[in-house]
Amino acid sequence: MNLSNLKPAKGSQKTRKRVGRGPGSGHGKTSCRGHKGQNARSGGGARLGFEGGQMPLARRLPKRGFTNIFKKRYALINITDLAFFDKDSIVDEFALVEKGLVGKVYDGIKLLGNGEIDKPVTLKVHKWSKAANDKIVAAGGKIEGV
Repeated sequence: MNLSNLKPAKGSQKTRKRVGRGPGSGHGKTSCRGHKGQNARSGGGARLGFEGGQMPLARRLPKRGFTNIFKKRYALINITDLAFFDKDSIVDEFALVEKGLVGKVYDGIKLLGNGEIDKPVTLKVHKWSKAANDKIVAAGGKIEGV
């Protein structure tokens, strides 16, 4: 067996329906659309979600709550993530993106207090938790707001 002998499994590939190729094909003239009616016309057919005049499902179901369009979204990092940085280094959003710790900086970066740190670093982040602040200060580092 070699590459030239390979064939797809039987029945796995259907032949495409070629419509509008004359009466002998069985798919000629109206091209399988039938005579007249909404679906026979070009651009015809009901819009997405239309249920023939019945009240659509999206309108039948109860609605609840709302989405705050002004909500801030922060990229989160933990104290454990700071192990990738050297002693006395300055950690800002560019350094975090470069190391791959933050994929995208949305409305800023927030530092959380999960983990331990034993070397002093200077952090430039938008927000931080009290636990994170205590651990950074105890290690001899500091946090600066951006």
